[in-house]
Amino acid sequence: MPAETRAEDSSALRSDTLLAEAVARLVAGELVAFPTETVYGLGADAGDPAAVARIFARKGRPLDHPVIVHVASASALAHWALEIPPPAALLVRAFWPGPLTLILRRAIGVSDAVTGGQDTVGVRCPAHPLAQALLRACEQAGIHGLAAPSANRFGHVSPTTADHVRTEFGPDLLILDGGPAEVGIESTIVDVSGPAPRILRPGMISEAQLTAVLGCPLASGADAARPRVSGSLAAHYAPRTPLELVPASDLAGRLSELRAAEARVVVLSHELRLAGDQSEVLWLPMPALPEDYARVLYARLREADAAERDLVLVEALPGDPSWDALRDRLERAAVGSGGP
Repeated sequence: MPAETRAEDSSALRSDTLLAEAVARLVAGELVAFPTETVYGLGADAGDPAAVARIFARKGRPLDHPVIVHVASASALAHWALEIPPPAALLVRAFWPGPLTLILRRAIGVSDAVTGGQDTVGVRCPAHPLAQALLRACEQAGIHGLAAPSANRFGHVSPTTADHVRTEFGPDLLILDGGPAEVGIESTIVDVSGPAPRILRPGMISEAQLTAVLGCPLASGADAARPRVSGSLAAHYAPRTPLELVPASDLAGRLSELRAAEARVVVLSHELRLAGDQSEVLWLPMPALPEDYARVLYARLREADAAERDLVLVEALPGDPSWDALRDRLERAAVGSGGP
């Protein structure tokens, strides 16, 4: 047998062994971190309230903050949702598996631990092949879905690699390593539990894409009755280092002010470096396209934090709709930054 074939077989065996161990831990009520195409999730059996409670304890997450249930396919929806309204069926056909979470009326028996005490539940079918393998294996073991918020301390920057998760939780947590997340920010969340679909959290599936599938505009404007969902707090996705959003036209002036104050600064910018001596500034280049920017954003914020500077300056993003989800994440990061 050629050496490369033996190596491939050995790697597959290790992967199968880790997957089996992950399922065994989940069946036992323990936590497992796993990759999705958006970010890494901290998973537990969504049908086991005690296991879900361990997620909240490990993350330091408020108990009334709902978590998203991850399923292997649309066929699992009947276990979690009271009904599948026509707009939900359209969106499932168009975007599952993929980075779209649907908010639906919860089925009888769905735990308050998952829903935050609400009458709705968030459900998503991730596209990552390792997430799919884990969810299918869990189904065979009697687990109908995994509750899985991002695998980080509550409010901190979400993890997009296995190393990010290890940094957050240490070596005792089993982590399935699926490489860097392809999308890089959390899923779009659409509420289909009310009279008209409504975006509750923007993501890389855009409003224009959703409207094209639904054949009608989404609901807009304030609605006090909308469900609480993950990532909806004003302060979220935040680095420990204070973060400031600065228009590109003001970046040179702001840096001059900080330089005069002898501040140590990290700059995230997709413009060219400013001319002159900027040796005290750590420049982290950002891509010019939103899809590429999303893929590296959280890794760059973690890199900025690790530099232990006084301030992170982020060049403000363009105003067109393709950047909506990224503006959302950075605005929440700015509000929440500087914490412990």
